[in-house]
Amino acid sequence: MRKSLYMLAILGVVLTGIAVTGTGCGKKVAPQPPAVTPPPTPPVGRTSLPAPTISLTASPAAINRGQTSTISWRTSNATEVNIDGGIGTVEASGSRIVAPTASITFTARASGPGGSATAEARVTVSEATDIAIVPTSRPLSDGEWFVSSVKDVFFDYDSYELRDDARQSLIEDAKALNASDRKHIRITIEGHCDERGSEAYNLALGDKRANAARDFLIAQGVDPARIDAISYGEEKPFLLGHDEDAWRQNRRAHLVMR
Repeated sequence: MRKSLYMLAILGVVLTGIAVTGTGCGKKVAPQPPAVTPPPTPPVGRTSLPAPTISLTASPAAINRGQTSTISWRTSNATEVNIDGGIGTVEASGSRIVAPTASITFTARASGPGGSATAEARVTVSEATDIAIVPTSRPLSDGEWFVSSVKDVFFDYDSYELRDDARQSLIEDAKALNASDRKHIRITIEGHCDERGSEAYNLALGDKRANAARDFLIAQGVDPARIDAISYGEEKPFLLGHDEDAWRQNRRAHLVMR
């Protein structure tokens, strides 16, 4: 009897262990996901700053030595702008006129809290080319030739004597008038005076001055039939005025092509 009770007790312990073990094996536990570390939080007050930009141009980009070009630039997000080539620190946007003597590349640099940026512009300098002047084949008209070849002569106050400079001018006038292709030209010599003296006196003095020039040209070989003489006295001044400068220019023999 006691043995039977002992066996029953052992059997109860075994059954209890089996029941507990069976419950743990029959129900599976779902696996847990791996732990994820959150990204670090950026420090408060720190943000990304925009980078500077810059553009640089040269107009014109090709010049001759001695000419100028205009350097222009524009920036953004920059606190300092520098351009080499002798320009230096400049405003954020603007332009400069430059006259380089040799070809040069200008480099501009813009700096700011967000970094820096650069830009370039080149100016090519060439030696100036002399332009050949091709003489015109058209012959000068008589009027054009006369203005450039025949000159007036001037006199001292109250005199009709030819000065040395007047004689030299008339010698050159005679050479021009005696040129083979200009011998058809006829002239009038006008005698003029300054405003001092009476009207009659100045008319007579002007006549003497015109004829003094005429006689000299004839002596140089100019045909007398080609030359007339007339006096205007003080009537037709070349320069209005009441001083020595005006008087000096009005005392003349004026040669006019007819």
